[in-house]
Amino acid sequence: MFSKSTEYALRATIYIAQKSSEDHKVGLAEISAAIDSPPSFTAKILQALRKDNKIIRSVPGPNGGFYITEKAKNLPVHAILKVMGEDDVLNRCVLGLDKCSEVKPCPMHAEYKIIKAQLLELFDRKTILDLENDIKTGEVFIKNSKKK
Repeated sequence: MFSKSTEYALRATIYIAQKSSEDHKVGLAEISAAIDSPPSFTAKILQALRKDNKIIRSVPGPNGGFYITEKAKNLPVHAILKVMGEDDVLNRCVLGLDKCSEVKPCPMHAEYKIIKAQLLELFDRKTILDLENDIKTGEVFIKNSKKK
């Protein structure tokens, strides 16, 4: 549904929310390993997420790293989508047509608009803190299992 960058941004944000605090930062290597993302790719994603300190923050230096504030944990998932430039992905036609609308719909429009509305509501309602708490239960995960 989303680009690889956005998928990793979601995973990284959840991991940072789970493992960091203003007193304890997590490093790039740790985040990269935890979300199964190459370090250079992870660095670019983290740079986007920390732009304007909206989602995550960073502290340079040997004791530095990344963290998320308690205030930012209350942001909806939609905030991450916006930062990653994909907040409009659910407003696009599922078939990629430019002119798809209520007046001139594609064959999938009527059913997909219901699903889109549900997804938009989910991304606006579900917060970073909700995702962090879901991870704490141990019933959900953010890392693919190793293939044999």
